[in-house]
Amino acid sequence: MTIPATTHLPAPDYDRPRFRLPAAAREKIRSRLAFLYDEETADRYLPEVERLLQVYAAHKPAALLAAEEDFRPEERFSERDIILITYGDLIRGAEASPLQTLARFCDTYLEGTINTIHILPFFPYSSDRGFSIIDFSTVDPRLGTWEDIEELGRHYKLMFDGVINHVSSQSRWFQEFLNGNPRYEDFFISFDHPDELTPEQRRLIFRPRTSDILVKFQTIRGPKYVWATFSADQIDLNYKNPEVLMRVIEVLLLYVRRGASIIRLDAVTFLWAEPGTRCIHLAQTHEIVKLFRDLLDLVAPRVALITETNVPHEENISYFGNGRDEAQMVYNFALPPLVLHTFYTGDATAISRWAAGLETGSPTATFFNFLDSHDGIGLMAVKNILSREQVKFIVDKTLAHGGFISYKTGSDGREEPYEANITWFSALNPEGDRSDDLAFQVKRFVASRCLALVLAGVPGIYLHSLMGTRNDVEAVLRTDSKRDINRTVIDGPAINRALEDPFSKISRISRELGRLIAIRARRPAFHPSGPQQVLHLHPQVFSLLRLSPDKEEYLLTLINVSDQVIHLEIDLTRLESKDVCLLEEHWFDIVSGMEWLAPGHRLAITLQPYDVAWLEPYRQPETAGQPG
Repeated sequence: MTIPATTHLPAPDYDRPRFRLPAAAREKIRSRLAFLYDEETADRYLPEVERLLQVYAAHKPAALLAAEEDFRPEERFSERDIILITYGDLIRGAEASPLQTLARFCDTYLEGTINTIHILPFFPYSSDRGFSIIDFSTVDPRLGTWEDIEELGRHYKLMFDGVINHVSSQSRWFQEFLNGNPRYEDFFISFDHPDELTPEQRRLIFRPRTSDILVKFQTIRGPKYVWATFSADQIDLNYKNPEVLMRVIEVLLLYVRRGASIIRLDAVTFLWAEPGTRCIHLAQTHEIVKLFRDLLDLVAPRVALITETNVPHEENISYFGNGRDEAQMVYNFALPPLVLHTFYTGDATAISRWAAGLETGSPTATFFNFLDSHDGIGLMAVKNILSREQVKFIVDKTLAHGGFISYKTGSDGREEPYEANITWFSALNPEGDRSDDLAFQVKRFVASRCLALVLAGVPGIYLHSLMGTRNDVEAVLRTDSKRDINRTVIDGPAINRALEDPFSKISRISRELGRLIAIRARRPAFHPSGPQQVLHLHPQVFSLLRLSPDKEEYLLTLINVSDQVIHLEIDLTRLESKDVCLLEEHWFDIVSGMEWLAPGHRLAITLQPYDVAWLEPYRQPETAGQPG
């Protein structure tokens, strides 16, 4: 699988006509700047925005310009899209650089499984495993080079992290602030005394951590107390200063030029801080996301924005905007804890009720359906979906399965669970449990992953889930970072040996999950913008009807979320769908290859524990279920 070459020119071509803002776009961007600042500031900075766009546009090659002519936003994502989430150095190998090791692994073992790689921050950093960036514009030499990144981009679509809420305390920008450089004086939110942020203001601020919001630093002008949402080493940028916004736009356009197809706006909800408010989801934050969307639509329409906001579901989906003016993709943060709750209880009622209400607002917007990642499993998104007792049940299960819980400060000043820190395999299969054999554990694990495969959206898989990695408690004890439980560096040669053993856990997961992904990639019914309908057939079965966007293909997907044998008798006459007729008498499971009859329009089907069935009308049995 080869991605069309869209490598940008190494130097700008200023012999071509310069990019000019169309009149309507000029006015829209100006109005956004005026909303953020004022009319005078908007007029002053609009030429700088246009200049940044002109510099980027001058790097676009003819092939990319031609590709943009044929681009249709509703086809940005398809059923073929699967995103691998990984650090650049998560696999240890013998290649010249970790990024080259990653490329070799993907080419060898994941061809036909994934087509997009989310390389977690690969820039020089000082803490938080890459999310405290020292320099936005260079690749960490311990990982490789820009050439390594661009080589990956020739074979896969790439997602880059826009860690634009904060910078490292060791970054040049912050060092210049400490040195009293007047240009950087307002790059950060600072106070002369911590009491300038009153107790009332502090109580209102939504905190993802329990640390103090202000950190003391000695500067050339004396002590300053600077705003730091996440840690003392991660200093928040001050977007009230338009210079900060201009420099961040410049960074994002650099990422596009270096090959980003998707830009992940990390912790974007905290972008604009306003003492006296919760300092999340402010109108200014949404306006900045809309501005980024406007700019990319103008000069890089094939590049998508994805927002990462670990907050209650209704707040999370607000970053779709009206479906066409903010992020094209939003992290589906409610999905992971809901899947855990579903498999812990063997009951799909809660997740079915939630999934029935999922909407994006337009066919050009979609969810990122992930289950685990480099961070923990966020619990905030289900705050208004699951009860306090149900969330506590997940917390207790996490601890019983050898994981940890991270906490935040709630509005009442008390600690409340923020995320579960555990690997996905350990979350489903407790350490030391000998009641289930390995094949059964893998089957349960793969069934859980299938919920992310069948729901409308683009599935994401963290590299450790492809390995079935168990908890690395030793790493947590060594680093005192709970998130390190799921960040173990993998030995490449050991993985190669395990994959060659058909009975190993890794080989079983790779074979079963890879087969399902390959089937999914050939089915237009799994297109991210295709309609879906939740079917409440049985409490222990997650049932979903998926249709292709043109309504020509449909699949009835069934997942047994329990360890029980389930006998379903589905009265097809009672399954209402405005798009298709389900009164078929002969069905074929494209997963197992089994045929099922529905005499009198009553489909009787038996699901073994954790079975997955994707049923279609029986029409072409000679091709169904085959890998190609």
